[in-house]
Amino acid sequence: MYKISATDGLAKRATLHTPHGVIDTPVFMNVATAAAIKGGLSAADLRAAGCIVALCNTYHLHLRPGEDVIRDMGGLRKFMAWDGPVLTDSGGFQVFSLGALRKIKEEGVYFASHIDGRKIFMGPEESMDIQAALGATIVMAFDECPPFPATREYMRDSVARTTRWLLRSKERIDRLRENALLPTCVPGVRRAPGALFGINQGGVFADMRVEHAKEIAQIDLDGYALGGLAVGEPAEEMYRILDATVPHLPRNKPTYLMGVGTPENLLEAIERGVDFFDCVLPARNGRHGHVFTSQGKLNLFNARFARDESPLDPNCACEVCRTHTRAYIRHLFKAKEILGMRLAVMHNLFFYNNLMRECREAIGEGRFAAFKRERLEGFRG
Repeated sequence: MYKISATDGLAKRATLHTPHGVIDTPVFMNVATAAAIKGGLSAADLRAAGCIVALCNTYHLHLRPGEDVIRDMGGLRKFMAWDGPVLTDSGGFQVFSLGALRKIKEEGVYFASHIDGRKIFMGPEESMDIQAALGATIVMAFDECPPFPATREYMRDSVARTTRWLLRSKERIDRLRENALLPTCVPGVRRAPGALFGINQGGVFADMRVEHAKEIAQIDLDGYALGGLAVGEPAEEMYRILDATVPHLPRNKPTYLMGVGTPENLLEAIERGVDFFDCVLPARNGRHGHVFTSQGKLNLFNARFARDESPLDPNCACEVCRTHTRAYIRHLFKAKEILGMRLAVMHNLFFYNNLMRECREAIGEGRFAAFKRERLEGFRG
């Protein structure tokens, strides 16, 4: 059940109750692609960073170790020792990023594994089966994520296919839910799939986005996502599409902006009514010595930090900032010690999760516009 507890303009604070825990929104989902955060973090580290939802990837887990292994091990949450909700991406984005390695048909996508080249097929039904076997809390419908830029003609065909695949995804999820109620002689094998989110597509064509949003809003889904953004278009184009599209998605359901983004992106999207986010940015940047702070992003390889006794962010309460200096973490990166990468990723995830906590508080107190303005000014230094 999704319940809005406060609004401030279009920004909303809400809770989504799931079998695996309550999700407070706005929320940033920490990306654990292959059931792990890149950078050497454990599930305990995620909890310490304030993570609410872990996001895992259907495509990668299907290839290795395989959903049957994870199912037999008790599902993703038990497998990775994570006790909170898990969202699984449908695998569509990864499949479509394979380029020449894949071929799109009406029934689904034929592609070659990037690991060993073996031929694999994935369609809406297969994606739903895999995500159910993984034991996901939230399941994403199978869609096509078109490239940027794409012609209007290609985009129209792609959006229509995504709608057809959404209907097939929902039909499969409904059937899996019915089957989960049947008795089984193998304990734990049948598992009711999680909440189903559909995906809005249409690139930077606002009229297509709006038309598609209206169309999928008529389908009874548990949540609605916007895909195919932050794939190369300018940020202003993304905000324009959000302004046009979000008002046509059900406000009484979760709205998820996929693959986004920078702290600035998150604040702008929250102001426009979005409440779910995910992005590899905080972990990827951390692994390369770039850390997010209330005073802007820092590159720890910069020589000016060699004798800097300050924490990464003087306004941060994470364990890394309470314990270590910029000089020490810079030294770890220069010495190629894996601890440097781990500490930077831990800090970045705490920063993102804490930013969402502060957004929730600001919306609840009716001061989100002032909070957003203050934080943006800080990021710009």
